[in-house]
Formats: sequence, C-alpha cells, structure tokens
Amino acid sequence: MSSELPTTFEPREIEARWYQHWEENGLFRPHRPEAEAFTIVNPPPNVTGSLHIGHALDNTLQDIAIRYERLRGKDALWVVGTDHAGIATQMVVERRLEENQDKRTNYSREDFVGKVWEWKEESGGTITRQLRRLGCSMDWSREQFTMDEHFSKAVLETFVRLYEDGLIYRDKRLVNWDPKLKTAISDLEVETRDVKGSFWTFDYPLADGSGSIRVSTTRPETMLADMAVAVHPEDERYRDLVARGAKVKLPITGREIPIVADEHADPELGSGAVKITPGHDFNDFEVGKRAGIAAGDMLNMFDAEARVVQCGGVPDELIGLERFAARRRVVEMMKEAGRLVPHLDKDGEEHDAEPRTIPTPFGDRGGVEIEPWLTDQWYVNAAELAKAPIEAVRSGDIEIVPKSWEKTFFNWMENIQPWCVSRQLWWGHRIPAWYGPAVVRDGGGLLSGSLGEGFQKITFEKAFVALSEDEVREAAFKHYSDIFGPDVVKKIELRSSPREDAFDAELLDQNGGVITLYRDEDVLDTWFSSALWPFATLGWPENTDLIAKHYPNSLLVSGFDILFFWDARMMMMGRYLTGENPWPRLYLHGLVRAPDGQKMSKSKGNVVDPLGLIDRYGADALRFFMAAMESQGRDIKMDENRVEGYRNFATKLWNATRFCQSHGIGASTTIAAPPARLAANQWIIGEVAQTVEALEAAMADLRFDAAANTIYHFAWDRFCDWYLELIKPVFAGDADSPAAAETRAVAGWALDQILVMLHPFMPFVTEELWSKQGDRADHPLMTAKWPEPQAQVDADAVAAIDWVIALTTATRAAKNELGIAPGAKLEAFIAAPSPVAKGVLERASAAVERLARLTPVHVGEAPSGPAMQIAAGEDAVIVPLEGIVDIGAEKARLEKALVASRKEAGSLQGRLGNPKFVEKAKPEAVEKARADHAHHAAEVERLEAALARLG
Repeated sequence: MSSELPTTFEPREIEARWYQHWEENGLFRPHRPEAEAFTIVNPPPNVTGSLHIGHALDNTLQDIAIRYERLRGKDALWVVGTDHAGIATQMVVERRLEENQDKRTNYSREDFVGKVWEWKEESGGTITRQLRRLGCSMDWSREQFTMDEHFSKAVLETFVRLYEDGLIYRDKRLVNWDPKLKTAISDLEVETRDVKGSFWTFDYPLADGSGSIRVSTTRPETMLADMAVAVHPEDERYRDLVARGAKVKLPITGREIPIVADEHADPELGSGAVKITPGHDFNDFEVGKRAGIAAGDMLNMFDAEARVVQCGGVPDELIGLERFAARRRVVEMMKEAGRLVPHLDKDGEEHDAEPRTIPTPFGDRGGVEIEPWLTDQWYVNAAELAKAPIEAVRSGDIEIVPKSWEKTFFNWMENIQPWCVSRQLWWGHRIPAWYGPAVVRDGGGLLSGSLGEGFQKITFEKAFVALSEDEVREAAFKHYSDIFGPDVVKKIELRSSPREDAFDAELLDQNGGVITLYRDEDVLDTWFSSALWPFATLGWPENTDLIAKHYPNSLLVSGFDILFFWDARMMMMGRYLTGENPWPRLYLHGLVRAPDGQKMSKSKGNVVDPLGLIDRYGADALRFFMAAMESQGRDIKMDENRVEGYRNFATKLWNATRFCQSHGIGASTTIAAPPARLAANQWIIGEVAQTVEALEAAMADLRFDAAANTIYHFAWDRFCDWYLELIKPVFAGDADSPAAAETRAVAGWALDQILVMLHPFMPFVTEELWSKQGDRADHPLMTAKWPEPQAQVDADAVAAIDWVIALTTATRAAKNELGIAPGAKLEAFIAAPSPVAKGVLERASAAVERLARLTPVHVGEAPSGPAMQIAAGEDAVIVPLEGIVDIGAEKARLEKALVASRKEAGSLQGRLGNPKFVEKAKPEAVEKARADHAHHAAEVERLEAALARLG
C-alpha cells in the first residue's frame, strides 16, 4: 500500500534520512559477487579541502554513472578517499601552531608529523561529510587515504622499482621554488598573476673593449648569475661577434661570459640580444645546456629564502639581500656605472625603465613569487613512461571523451619533461633513500690512518634506495666492504637527519668500522602517490580479489585541468606497474564558471558555494543542473535560476505522484509493461520504451546532458503534462471499471519507470517517492532493476495520441500569438482529414474538445474570411477568426513588433559579422550578442507565422 505524501516537497529532511539509510544498510556496495564489475575511483580531494562547485560537478557525474550501472545489475564499486596534500596540510597545521605562538621547528620531525595526524583525525573529514550531502554513493566502508599503511607501502614499492629500472634518478635542474615554503612545487601549484613591473635596458661592455651590447630584462638582479648573452644565429648585427668568439664583461661582477647564437633570441625584440641566466630561468636553462654549460656549473645566486649568496664575483654589499632589495640595488649600481640605458616615454621624457604589466608566477599556497631555482631533486623519466599511454590513446585502447582533447594530450605527452617528484616538506611519503660517502680512490693522495693510501675525503653522495632499513644496511655493507675490504667495515648505522658534510676514511678507522648513512629528508610529490590510485586502493602490490575483479577500472571522470597532473600519470604508472591501462575510457568535463563566463576565484568574489545551493534548493536540483548543463567538456555557466527550475521539476514530480495516489495509483508489480488496450496507456508505454532507449544511448556516449534532458522532458512533458491529463476522464467515470484498473496498472508502472530512470540524477526525491508508492522496504530504489518494458505497442494508438498532442500544442501556440484566451472554444475545419485524424475525430472528439478546446471540428472546407491555419501531423486545421479577434488591430501590432525584431536582428548580425568585434570584445559580450541575435531571429519567424495565420 502507498503512503500518503505531504502536501509540499521539502528536501532537507528527506536527504538526511535517506543517505543515512543507504549507508547504514550497505546499499552503496550491494553483494553481487557473480555480477559484471563496474568500477570508478574519485579524484581524491585534499584532506584539507571543502566542497567547491568543481567538486560538485565532478562527483555528480561520477555518481550518475555509478548509480546507473548499479541499477543495471553491475557489481558497482566507487572507490573513495582523500589525498594527504603535502603542502596544503603542512600549512594548515603550521598555521594552527602559529596561532598559539608556536612553530614547526620547535618539534622534531616525528613529533610534528604526529601533530599532523592528530589534525587529520580531528578535522580532516570535512569534504567527505560534504560529499555525503551531495548524495555520492561511494563505498565508505573502504575509504582510503594516501598515507594509509597499505598505500604507503605501494608508494615505496613504486619508487624502488622505478629506481632499480633506472627511471628515477637524482639530478640538478631548475624547479619552481617557493621561497616562503622553501620547497619545490609543481606547475599546478603555480598561478600566474599580472604584476605591474619594469623593463630595464643595460649596456654590457665587450671584454676586448671594442664596444658594447644592449640587453633588456624585467629581473635585473639575475645579472649577477648571467653566464652568456644570446643572439639569433641569423641576426646580421651580431654574426661577427659570434664568429670571433667575443665575450661580454659583466659590469658588477667583472666576470667574462660568451656571446652565443641561439634561436631563443628574438631579433625583433629590443636589441635582439638577451641575457642568459641558466640557474634562474627555465628558457635560459635550456639555452645554457645547448651552449654546453653543465647543470653543475650553472651559477645559483640565491639561497632557499631567495637571498643573494656568493656566486662568482658578487660584491659583499649584495650578499644576504632579499631578491627585490637586490634588484633595486643592482639597478642603482648600473646607473652609477653609466650602464643603465634610459627609456624615453611618448613625450620624450627619460625614465630608468619602461613600465610593463608582467605575467608573474606565484605559489598558490605560499602566495609569493616563484623563483626558478637550480637544485638537486629526484626526477622520474616521464618521457619513457609516456610511451605506453601515447600508444594506448593512439590505438584506441584508451578513449578520451570528448575526442577533441586528444590533440592536447599528444602535444603534452610527446614533449614531456622530467617529472620532479621530491618536495622539501616533513608531511608526506618520505623518499626511501639513504646517503653514504661516495668513496673514490685518489691516485696520488694520502690520508692518515691504518686504511692506507688513496682514499679521498668527499661529501655524502652515494644513494642507497630500498624498501626497508635492513635492505639498506645489507646493500651498504656489501658496497663498502668491496671498497675497504671485508674486515674493515663492521657496521652500517642509519640516521634520520641531519646529513653530515663529509666523510673521512680515517674516521671510519677511528669509529671501529662504523659507516653512518643519512636518510633523505625530502618527501614525494602528492601527484606521485595519487598516480597509483586506480590499483593501490584495491590492494596492489598484493594480488587481491579486488584487483582481479575491479582492475582495470571501467571509467575515469576528471576535470580537464588535471589531465596531465593526474590522469596521464595514472596511465604511466598503470602500464608500468601492472602492464594494463588503468581504464578504457577517460571523460574530461569542463569548468563551472561564473554567470558572466569568468573563472571563479576568491579574489574576484564570484565563487559559488554548492552547499548554499543545496540548502536553498536541495541536492537533487543542483545535481540535475550539473548533469543537464554538462555538454562533453564545455564549460558550464552557473545559473541559480536554472537550479531553482530543477527544484520545481522535483516538485512537479512530487505533485504528480500525489495525483496518482489520489486516484489509487500505487507501486507496480511488474518489470515488463502491463497489458493495455486504451490508446493513452499504449501511448505512454511506447513513450517509456523510447525514453529508455534514448537514455541508454546517451549514457553509452557519456552525454550526460542528453541523458538528463531525455528523462526531464519525458517526465515533465509526456507523463505529467499529457498522460495524466489524458487519463483524467477514465477516473471521472466508474472507478471500478476495467479501463480504470488498466489505467492504474499502467500509470503506476510508468511512474516507477520514471523514478528508476531519474534516480541516478535525483536520488533523494526518487527514493522517497518510490518508498511512498508501496511497501518496498526490502527493495529500495537504488538497488532496483533498470527498466525493461518488453512491450508491443499499437502504432495506430500511439499515432492518434501524438496527433491530439500536436493539434493541442499548435492551437495553444496560435492562440497565444493572436491574444486569444486559452480557454476559448473555437470552431475548426479539416477539408480532407488523414486516416489518423479521421480516427481521432470519430473516436476521441471529446479529447480534442477538452485539450485543444476545438469544438466542433468539421470535416469539409472552411468558410471564406480571416482564419488561422494549424498543423497537426500531415493535416491542416482551419480556424475561422471572424468575430474572434480584431484583424486590423492585430495585424498592426504584429507588423510593428516584426519591424522592431528585424531591425534588432539586423543590427546584431552586422556586429557579429565584424571580425574586430568578435576578436576584441570580451567573450561574454560576444556570447550575449549571439544569444540576443538568436532570440530576435526566432521572434521574426514567430511574428511572420502569426501574420501568415491572419491571411
């Protein structure tokens, strides 16, 4: 028996109650060991995070996919978890310490990490609670964390394998260095801001005194570490200088540096000569390598806090200066030396520099300018690992949806750079490397001590990489015993930190044969660990039952902005570690933008809080908005009015269910469609079958918008607006008649099909209505069976109902165009009715009168005089208008409106046809012009049709 629904739909209580029921009863992972697997993993949000609108989109699409496949009987697993987020989490905990006048360096590394774990247990679950509010049906019983013991084991296993295979190595290269956080950061953690700066021009003297060469720069302080001046190979002005090996004498340091030919120099920009500082600029680093400068020889003029250090002749007065203070002083020194070339403004006035707006990299966490910095870091040979994913996408083994992203994927992967995976933090997966002395024999040197001759005193450079400390000791013992002899080395001692500066062979003798190794203090980039997410969450490197069934995963849903940082790296690690692609399909969605099309940001104040939208309209409404607007990777413009509109859709379905209950229509008892003889019932069964087919096709193509709009229009238009209207007369008569019984069965079945098809998009309201339509406690909607109508439908009956709907729709539109009251009954004529029209008029004229408000409908020619023509199928229906409307006044009104719309459409067409407007106007202005043009063009068509109706 059904339970009566309240008068109004209030989502808040419904959502909280149903989510608790689903989770507590294990319904997110029903027991289906024999069923086909369907597996997705969520992009693990930062443990420090809160739900933002991008999370809402990403997780809504995933939930639609997993609920859909669960309803189709799959063993559906949605892996959920959070990322330890090295920098973000360490910053959160450090800020808490600062609030109590405390700081990280007051603690040992172990004690600080302990405090991070305390914070994680207390406050690290915010976003997972918020994902529940969104309705995400994740398997919370298996919630993962990238610092869990089993996951950490997988991370270390990966590092060691890569190292042993020569795919991880230590190298000196430029990194994005955050001087505030004192760590390298990834490109994703760098945001570019426009900063008002200056462009200085300097005169560098040639070393032989024969002249000078001018260079321009936005970073004068880096001249202290200049190592070359580059000119284009085809620049005639400098060809002789390059040919004779000319050098420049740097004004402040006095060092001599070469003039080199390199295509990086732009002959059209400034003087065509550019200063090269390979230790502090990514482009210059590559120029330096091409010029034969080894990374180890490149000058590094800053320490970890971006303060000037000695590096080849830097004056004492500059040592220790912060980088921007050094900039100011360098400019002053160049001006004092007469080497600053003044800039002339448009009025001919001299200035030290040309003002410029400069795109400048900032750390998104530390909030300070990023410094390209030359350091020793751990790198992954990404180019080698990229080969298998490139081939997988090229061959079609991995499908990227939409396909338009493939070009971007190939461009990046085929030009991929080494991946810096080390971070100078305390929180994270510590690199499993220990350093010992890289002992080499010095042919002529002597060191005192009983070890004898020929061992150098050198720094700790030999790395030992292993999964366990025992393995490190074993490898180190063998290594040093081979060097010093089997009787000299007695013990290998491991220390966490700090590393000492040097090792002395004599010291080994004095310590009784003990060699001390020091642990690398860096941790791994969080993208390194999250790259293992599709399989490490299932138990890899162990061969678990979950791995056997659920890997490879079935689908990955991701924002396009992490295609390279996460998606591509999962492809690399999946192929390298498991030999299989992590999934066959990758769906990339767009961004959610502000209503005006701008990117959302806190600084702009246009960020939308999804939880606020859920509070106002319910999770179902927000979810449906996301799905209906997601059109294969195109960005979504936030539109709160549409969210409200989908809340109204839920209310519409709620009220339709109440109507059904009021007429004794309850839960269906069959998966297949019930028997039906009435035309309206046969019609709705056919509509259900078509909707199921269209919905399945859309989901197969990952067209979330098409799927959402398919079920929306069926539920609202076909079921609520038409079918319920068509069956009202059945219940107005004998409530116990066979027709009424048939209609109750069909209507209850059709409503059930709607609830099942709509459930992936709107899980809460559909589950509530499902439960209220009948006692189905042991058969909740989220584990129901996907529709299988299995119906044969009378085509003539369907055609008849479609004809009535078409006639009614056209009549209502025509009345609206001509200002005729909707309820006005009008006489109509059909000269030569089609077989469908003839059948309807013979058997269902009452429906035509009730819905289209046309009565009577004559078969024959219409009388002469003003009339409007209405199309229904292949029939033309004529409605006389004499005495119904003032023809002259109506024509004048329509013609006036037509002139205005034509003029506006023409004006907008001219603007859009102007290339300057399209290229230079703001994107939102162009888009608005296009929307306005489409509106007025449609108005022109409508008004022309209305005038044509009047004759």
